[in-house]
Amino acid sequence: MIKNSGKMLLALASVAVVAGCASPVKLDKPVEVEKKDVQTTTTTTTPDTGKSTVATTDQSSKLNAPITLDRVIYFDFDSYAVKDEFRPIVEAHANLLKQNSSAKEVAEGHTDERGGSEYNLALGQKRAEAVVQQMKVLGVGDSQLEAVSYGKERPAVDGHDESAWAKNRRVELRSK
Repeated sequence: MIKNSGKMLLALASVAVVAGCASPVKLDKPVEVEKKDVQTTTTTTTPDTGKSTVATTDQSSKLNAPITLDRVIYFDFDSYAVKDEFRPIVEAHANLLKQNSSAKEVAEGHTDERGGSEYNLALGQKRAEAVVQQMKVLGVGDSQLEAVSYGKERPAVDGHDESAWAKNRRVELRSK
């Protein structure tokens, strides 16, 4: 009787693990990257004004807008698609890397706490690779970029609600 209950518990645990890893998001397909013609101009102000250099991006149909050097790109739940609102961050970092061929950056992929560890490591990797792929499309060399995943192991914010989860679904760009 004891041997059978041990086997039953093992079978139930195996089913629970497999069910916890299930998700409608397919992680085996390649990262899709939208290619756009982008022209970047840099305007430098005089040192007397105390203002810094500002880069702008011309996407033909959009007005030029200043780009900040933010380092965090946020993602939707169960997604590794880079949202349009974060593309200027990717473009700014790509431009900096193209201007300095010895510079290197690491794209660190993160997820929220929901889902299994293996799934979240894979999703974090896909997020990091999506950012790296966009930078490569913009002309950054392979040797300047690296994609790593921390899954749910390094949350930016503690909490168990949508507000915290939204801040944890991210890629952080770090100089290497």
